[in-house]
Amino acid sequence: VQLQASGGGLVQTGGSLRLSCAASGFSVDNFAVGWFRQHSGRGREALLCMDSDGGSVSFKDSVKGRFTISRDPAKNAVYLQMNNLNTDDTAVYVCSRWFKGLGCYDQIASNYWGQGTLVTVSS
Repeated sequence: VQLQASGGGLVQTGGSLRLSCAASGFSVDNFAVGWFRQHSGRGREALLCMDSDGGSVSFKDSVKGRFTISRDPAKNAVYLQMNNLNTDDTAVYVCSRWFKGLGCYDQIASNYWGQGTLVTVSS
């Protein structure tokens, strides 16, 4: 199982970015896959997750209405569309897959984690 996040970069406040999570070793439509982020010096926080049935869950109130999760089974990838970015969104973004049989609301202790991608929002 491998996950690789990409698409990060430098963007101005109010701008948009789309992050990609390329998956290998499993099919993204058979597992719960989600996005997390970690600010410098702070703990990791869960953002959004898409269950195997295609339903999405939002964990973070501050990104509701601005961030959207989607997936493309043909490309075996999961995406995070981020709009109206602000400086508080500056962080390393990581995609993660839940263990087989677990869903977005289940514990993450057994999750698989990919390499992150840095998003920097300038004022």
